[in-house]
Amino acid sequence: MEFGSTAFWIALLQIVWIDLLLSGDNAIVIALACRNLPEKQRRLGIFWGVFAAVALRVVLTAFAVQLLEIPYLKTFGGLLLVWIGVKLVMPQAEEDSHEIEAKDKLLAAIKTIVIADFAMSLDNVIAVAGAAKGSLFLLIFGLALSIPLVVWGSKIVLALMSRFSWIVVAGGGLLGYLAGEMVQTDPGFKDLWTVTLPLPAHALAWAGVVLVIALGKWLTWRGSKAAPPGPAA
Repeated sequence: MEFGSTAFWIALLQIVWIDLLLSGDNAIVIALACRNLPEKQRRLGIFWGVFAAVALRVVLTAFAVQLLEIPYLKTFGGLLLVWIGVKLVMPQAEEDSHEIEAKDKLLAAIKTIVIADFAMSLDNVIAVAGAAKGSLFLLIFGLALSIPLVVWGSKIVLALMSRFSWIVVAGGGLLGYLAGEMVQTDPGFKDLWTVTLPLPAHALAWAGVVLVIALGKWLTWRGSKAAPPGPAA
């Protein structure tokens, strides 16, 4: 592909559009994982979360096509997203003021971000790599463009979460949707979902939304019932 050709500019616009669509997923995960951190740790969480998201895309891009053809790998990634979505939907404990505990919470948030980014990047990087059509410049451009989009997106979502609590549940539902899509498009289950148990498009994606939100709410309810009563006033 020649630099500046019509095909080049079309591919460039495709990559910009893909990044605008896909970077939102990473931004929501980072915002969900960092929402209960103190302000200082929150900034660090966003920084390292973005770093992890971009680094994973760089590494996985070289192997994306081969990875997505491995049977059941996408299902494994989908199950990871369900687990993370349920954890993020559940209410978090109040922050402790001790520095060591805050540091532990920061590390836990970063770990959550890395796992979720890995699962989502299995699908995300293949879109950018496909649009780049072998152009190293376009591939690097797409990866670089995702950095500011994820940073700004995370900050915007965090600001909205502080005002609208339902966005947390919606974010968890989004992870459930992505998880269901990954399971339904797993090459290992191709015959199952198309021949043995034919499903409409996006059926498992919407089932994932229901599963994550319902399971998160149920575990929250069960936890509140099992929790010992507070001290009497």
